[in-house]
Amino acid sequence: MSKSKTKAKTKTKRKSRKKKFERVDGRKADELRPVKIETGVIPNADGSAYIEMGRNKIIAGVYGPREMHPKRLSKPHRGVLRVRYHMAPFSVDPRRSPAPSRRDTEIGMVMTDALEPALFLERYPRSVIDVYVEIIQADGGTRCASVNAAAVALVDAGIPMKDLVASCAAGKMEDHIVLDLGDYEDKKGQADVPVAYMPKLEEVTLLQMDGILTTDETVEAVELAIEGCKQVYEVQREALKKKYGMDEEDTAEDAEESEESGEEPAESEEEDK
Repeated sequence: MSKSKTKAKTKTKRKSRKKKFERVDGRKADELRPVKIETGVIPNADGSAYIEMGRNKIIAGVYGPREMHPKRLSKPHRGVLRVRYHMAPFSVDPRRSPAPSRRDTEIGMVMTDALEPALFLERYPRSVIDVYVEIIQADGGTRCASVNAAAVALVDAGIPMKDLVASCAAGKMEDHIVLDLGDYEDKKGQADVPVAYMPKLEEVTLLQMDGILTTDETVEAVELAIEGCKQVYEVQREALKKKYGMDEEDTAEDAEESEESGEEPAESEEEDK
């Protein structure tokens, strides 16, 4: 058999392998899982949000800005953002311990770093903004889904922000770069690249990688994750529009103007009555 025929057969085999690649849930390589976001789900919180990203089900609540306790942890020239990430014992199978783990603490710190660049913390000296995130059901990519819920909850709390923070991950599965890894792909895949992004400012606030990728694959994964962030961003906007009848940019601008002028928000007609 000639060398040319052997090469042709090798190429056809490679093509057939690429065509045969299918994700576990039937999605395309660049397709997000279904995303649903609701705001104002916790009446006693200053702001809250609920997100379903795939089979992830997560609630985020925001309390503050309020006085820091203990006071020794406060900062004289800026506020402090604290994020508590916690997975419910029944959120995974087998059940996990209800006690906070090192992983929970780490993800809480990662979320703080991802959200801080979007906040005007210098406006709240000696104060704290507490964000509590509870994972009700986990299906891979909980840190990204939690960032998305927390960002919407912060806007719902009326805290001025430079931009919403949207988060999504890309990774490598069976030598293919794919978007928004599910639980099976997260565990069995070759790499995972979570990204948090502010689309309006075009700034990355979080970039992590677990696994091994080439330089070209890394660039492809980051670019794909950013595209996923932009899609999530639109869902976040729609969730806020649904509640307030305006997008988050108008909400942030109104909050900034009222703070700069020292005016209090106008009371509703029902309250006047």
